[in-house]
Amino acid sequence: MRRGPAPVPRANPVPRALGVRWRGGEMDRLLDRAHAELVERAARLLVRLGWEVHVEVSFARYGERGSVDILAWHRVARVLLIIEVESEITGVEETLRRHDVKVRLAPHIAYERLGERPAHVARLLILPDTSVTRRRLAEHDATFRHAYPARSRSVSRWLAAPDGPLAGILLLRGPTGGPGRRRRVRPTPGEP
Repeated sequence: MRRGPAPVPRANPVPRALGVRWRGGEMDRLLDRAHAELVERAARLLVRLGWEVHVEVSFARYGERGSVDILAWHRVARVLLIIEVESEITGVEETLRRHDVKVRLAPHIAYERLGERPAHVARLLILPDTSVTRRRLAEHDATFRHAYPARSRSVSRWLAAPDGPLAGILLLRGPTGGPGRRRRVRPTPGEP
């Protein structure tokens, strides 16, 4: 029987924090590029459908600060659309909470920015149309259906002719779709 030195007991091991780095700031630039492309596609769609579009509208009210990714105003229907654009679903709670703050403050933001008081405020979450997004939506289906009951087809119809409030999700082709490829909008899981 071989004997070596006795193991040294560890006193309360300290947990180590791990971080992920990928070529310096490349990850941030990649996520920002995906976000910017979705914002661009959404803005073009809205303008084509007759909406007035404002991007990255900042606000500060009662200590709540931030910016609305896309604030869209439909003058004829007097509908204000508050759009949250996410290149991926990272935190469900955070996404819902941030969007809720913006929707709650929307009438004040509209008056400050546009000088208008909307008849209706609508909310739209725009995500990339990927299998990962669809899987994340399916994993939290009850939560997302409660917060955003309308899906791509009904959202597209509503955007063309807004009629009252809306809470929905619209999936748009993102950077993974490649340039020049066209895809029809598919319904999200559970949509007829």
